[in-house]
Amino acid sequence: MILIVDDRQENIYSLQKILELNGFEIDAATSGEEALKKILKVQYDLIILDVQMPGMDGFEVAETIKGHSKSKDIPIIFLSAVNIEKKFITKGYTSGGIDYIAKPFDPDILLLKVKTFHKLRRQTIELNETQKTLRAEIEYRKQAESDLSESVDELRSILQSIPQIAFTANAGGAVEFINQHWYRYSRSKDVLPKTLPGKTSVADCIRKAIGSGKPLVEEVCIRDLEFHLFRYHTLTMTPVKKNDIITKWVGMFTDIHEQKMANQLLEQRVAERTLQLQSSNAELEASNHELQQFAYIASHDLKEPLRKIHFFSDLIKSRYLNGNEDAVANMDKIIRSSDRMRNLIMDILDYSKLSIPESFERVDLNAVINDILVDMDLLIIEKKAIIDVCTIPQLEVNASQIRQVFQNILSNALKFTRTGTQPVISIKASLVADKQLDSPETPDGPFCRIEIADNGIGFNEKYLDKIFVIFQRLNSREEYEGTGIGLAIVKKIVDTHKGLLTARSVEGEGSTFVIILPVHQNNS
Repeated sequence: MILIVDDRQENIYSLQKILELNGFEIDAATSGEEALKKILKVQYDLIILDVQMPGMDGFEVAETIKGHSKSKDIPIIFLSAVNIEKKFITKGYTSGGIDYIAKPFDPDILLLKVKTFHKLRRQTIELNETQKTLRAEIEYRKQAESDLSESVDELRSILQSIPQIAFTANAGGAVEFINQHWYRYSRSKDVLPKTLPGKTSVADCIRKAIGSGKPLVEEVCIRDLEFHLFRYHTLTMTPVKKNDIITKWVGMFTDIHEQKMANQLLEQRVAERTLQLQSSNAELEASNHELQQFAYIASHDLKEPLRKIHFFSDLIKSRYLNGNEDAVANMDKIIRSSDRMRNLIMDILDYSKLSIPESFERVDLNAVINDILVDMDLLIIEKKAIIDVCTIPQLEVNASQIRQVFQNILSNALKFTRTGTQPVISIKASLVADKQLDSPETPDGPFCRIEIADNGIGFNEKYLDKIFVIFQRLNSREEYEGTGIGLAIVKKIVDTHKGLLTARSVEGEGSTFVIILPVHQNNS
């Protein structure tokens, strides 16, 4: 913008029109005082200043403008129709003007000068801005170099203080700095530590890191110059970036020799122990097989004399003891004892068979439970029991073994009922996320949680672990029949199915048996 200062409006008007027609933006002031006020508020590119004005003349205005830091660089062209002598022209230049034009003036000459001085002013402003930017950039670079120097010094101080071997390398991998621990494995900064023949070298690791541009952790075995031994180390290469460009690498060797030797010794001992365990497992498997055969044969052979005891006891009772009540009572005790022994032997046979591996297949558990309820129909009617069975998902199980599970639990529920209370038994199931008792239900869960609840006599939960142990009973034989093997069989079957079994109960209020089985055996 150009400021025209003249006390006559007609002079301002004629100049303004000439300059505006040539694309210049014009502002005007009719006195020196008004011009100074405007100069404080607006940044002008050129001032055209009349010399002869009332109040402050042009020379005074120019001196004031040049004395102010904000406006001192604005070019001033003097215009005068009266003061055209040499001394006035000289005073114009000494006051800060860059040209002195006498009126009347040639518009074309004035326009050429205005264009020239205006262009020079714009170039001067741009040059000043460029210089300002360059000065700021120089200061920034100086500060960056200072910060970088401080960072490098700090990094080297840190690397000197750590117990590991440490070094820095430039972007191309050339080593620039090493700490004192380096000399235990190399005589010079320019020689990398020697690695075990046939193993990865330090140079290979550096090239690998530079090639990937990413942090690298590699195990190397380098030679200790003092003891002439190779020691295992972990070499870590970390890139240092500036503006996402790698400018330096920091390398560090951490001694892991003792851990490596300890791990090798541990692996050797684990391998030896594994062989011992495999041998022991083979012996145990053979022993278990022999024990199973013994249990089967022994139990099978015991049944024959028991059949004879039962048969001849019953024969003596019916033929020779009529009328002798004491003898009949004693003989009944013998018969009942033989029956219990037979049941015990049968249960032992069932329990021993559970160790034999069985195949698994997809089974409809609702159909299995329905078959069991049909077999128990007379007992259910006798007890007037109510049994509610919800839909159970199909699972991969051994059908005959899983039948024993439900049969034993349902038999107990019907056996251990409270006097005067109608038995109520419920069976419900849901798919769950994990093999945990409190696992949340989920439609596609890999496990199935089955809960069998009754309102029978219940038991004290402090005996929970006891009820699943073979031959353990919580009630007297005289009060409730049984061998104490039923729940042990259930537990063993659930274990062979890779499942979970537990129970919840309150004495006098009933029990709930919880079974968690995998839907698919290969996913358990």
